[in-house]
Amino acid sequence: MKLGLQLGYWGAAPPPGVGELVAAAEEAGFDAIFTAEAWGSDAFTPLAWWGRETSRVRLGTSIVQMSGRTPTSIAMHALTLDHLSGGRVVLGMGVSGPQVVEGWYGAPFAKPLARTREVVDIIRQVLAREAPVTNSGPHHPLPYVGEGAVGLGKPLKSIVHPLRSDIPIWLGAEGPKNVAQTAEIADGWIPIFYTPKSAAMYQPWLDEGFARPGARRTRADFEIAATCHLQVVSSAEEKAAVLDAMRPFVSLYMGGMGAQEANFHNQVFVRMGYEELAGEVQKLYLAGEKGRATALIPDELVDDMHIIGSPGEVKERVAQWEETGVSTLLLSCRTADEVRRIAELLA
Repeated sequence: MKLGLQLGYWGAAPPPGVGELVAAAEEAGFDAIFTAEAWGSDAFTPLAWWGRETSRVRLGTSIVQMSGRTPTSIAMHALTLDHLSGGRVVLGMGVSGPQVVEGWYGAPFAKPLARTREVVDIIRQVLAREAPVTNSGPHHPLPYVGEGAVGLGKPLKSIVHPLRSDIPIWLGAEGPKNVAQTAEIADGWIPIFYTPKSAAMYQPWLDEGFARPGARRTRADFEIAATCHLQVVSSAEEKAAVLDAMRPFVSLYMGGMGAQEANFHNQVFVRMGYEELAGEVQKLYLAGEKGRATALIPDELVDDMHIIGSPGEVKERVAQWEETGVSTLLLSCRTADEVRRIAELLA
């Protein structure tokens, strides 16, 4: 199992010390650095900025929101950065949710599976550069012939010859149908809230995708990149403090990342067996009672979602994640020293 540094997305301002984190990850033998986006900082620019000081680590997005750019625009970003980095890009993408897609990007959210399939196909056409790019699907027709078209659209090939025609495409997916489609059409999967306890739930969904005619990968060469916070602690009191610090992030995604009618993250917790808790946390969170919502999150859940313990416990837990099929563990780290200590412990 490989290690990746998860930089995430920014809060109110760019976080300090990221350059030192990236340098430490490169030096310590981490396999990759990953960035994310929500409705503020984008995923590509930080990779170009901080990635320019690296020569070895893979540069990944976890995840690019598909509705924020057309498929050909996403392909342009990926092939450009792949050239600049010498072939180190991993393109992680996802559909986000209706609040962001319709509220921030002003695009329809309907038919997320069909849209994903079209986006992946178009990007692969761009990267293959075998013929002008066309798409007959209803979500991203190329050339565009719908309302407002002047009828002069022309199928085009990328001016730039992609450095690699097979840039890895990993998809963020949560539900059964989405996970199965990911196993069918993608090179890897970026799950959210994946844990050793919940891993068995996903296996039939993955197997369904691998078994479909024309599936791109098999379980043997399909990558699973799971994100968690890993921290070595020296006492039960220190672990309790770390669990308390992580608790608000769990309640945010369980209760606040989406509308009451459509919170896909909340549904993941329901599938994990926390239906009653997920409902109550969402109710409180959406009512503005974030503190009460956060207080309901049990230690057991936070502990399952992350790797926190003594050096021996951390090594044991990492082995458990690897045994479930995780090929890359994406870790959120706070300091360069922490990056180096984790790399040394898990070497």
